[in-house]
Amino acid sequence: MERISDENNPNLTKPTNFQGCRKFGQEIKHNRRALSVINHNLVGAKAYPCVVNKRGLSQRNECIENKQLDPVHRPITRKFAAQISSTSQRHCPEETKKLKPSVPSSNEFGDCIFIDVEENKTSLDQPVPMFLEETEVASEVEMEDIIIEEPNVDIDGCDTKNPLAVVEYVEDLHAYYKNMEKFSCVSPNYMDQQSDVNEKMRAILIDWLIEVHDKFDLMGETLFLTVNLIDRFLSQQTVMRKKLQLVGLVAMLLACKYEEVSVPVVGDLILISDKAYSRKEVLEMERLMLNTLQFNMSFPTPYVFMKRFLKAAQSDKKLELLSFFLIELAFVEYEMLKFQPSLLAAAAIYTAQCSLNGYKQWSKTCEWHSSYTEDQLLECSRLMVGFHEKAATGKLTGTQQQP
Repeated sequence: MERISDENNPNLTKPTNFQGCRKFGQEIKHNRRALSVINHNLVGAKAYPCVVNKRGLSQRNECIENKQLDPVHRPITRKFAAQISSTSQRHCPEETKKLKPSVPSSNEFGDCIFIDVEENKTSLDQPVPMFLEETEVASEVEMEDIIIEEPNVDIDGCDTKNPLAVVEYVEDLHAYYKNMEKFSCVSPNYMDQQSDVNEKMRAILIDWLIEVHDKFDLMGETLFLTVNLIDRFLSQQTVMRKKLQLVGLVAMLLACKYEEVSVPVVGDLILISDKAYSRKEVLEMERLMLNTLQFNMSFPTPYVFMKRFLKAAQSDKKLELLSFFLIELAFVEYEMLKFQPSLLAAAAIYTAQCSLNGYKQWSKTCEWHSSYTEDQLLECSRLMVGFHEKAATGKLTGTQQQP
């Protein structure tokens, strides 16, 4: 056996032959502690007092204060044991002092834990693992309620170069229509003042006028204005049953003069009524109707709202045809007078979307331009669905005959 100096253990001896190595190994075996005992002492926050570290204690504590230890539970390794040892010595100095006298200051391997300075430095300078940071960020994101609002579509952007679209003041126009539509509405109970006319007669008249409108190939605005003129006139003037058809013919004549470029002549209207009235009666009723309405013809009808809301819904031809079909079914029904024109138009489009797509669909853009939410349209929409179901078996077929 020869003595070999060591910078940490000057008294350490190194065996020079095989027997010496065996004997030296047996001494180490008897003096080595079980790993579980060492782990138990470290986990219990009772630091092993003879930990040898080539780094100064003040430098090590300063390093650990700058970088917090990884909070994730992991197996006790030499690196992790060194970190826990230094932390426990800082937080429990009294306990460490009590343990020092009871442990012999031996330099044998069984009583000491050697820590390499470079390895310890690497572990202390090592940043928090990336997957832990990503897990924390993901958990924070999952805790928050992410609400993605649907943006409003600019429905007039494609018509900036179209002078007929009047993009510059189209919003002002529809704001004016919205304010004026209440003046075009009539009382939903105006039939109570009519002694010789009832709701069924009104339905038959409007259904017949839908057929006449189709035969003359008139514009859509003409039919909507015709129905509006009839209701406004009947709400202010008592009419006999035999004159009700004449009221309808004159209302369509006035609507044609207001909307159409080519107006049907009075003789054509007389022929379409099977010559039930003379030219004189038609002109007298025209004068009476204009005086009763005080020549107020420029009230907004559901048509202007239909065109705007269909544009907001980005409709195709199928949706447009079904929407107009549903609102014409609503024209025939007297109970639909309780709804404003804009609500009728929005409900017709909403019902058509639900029918074609199979689910409720009312976008933020439609809600913005119509000023109606989905809940506000449900009552009117349910009535339209009922009219649609009864249309196949009903006696009034004027709406169904249109292409």
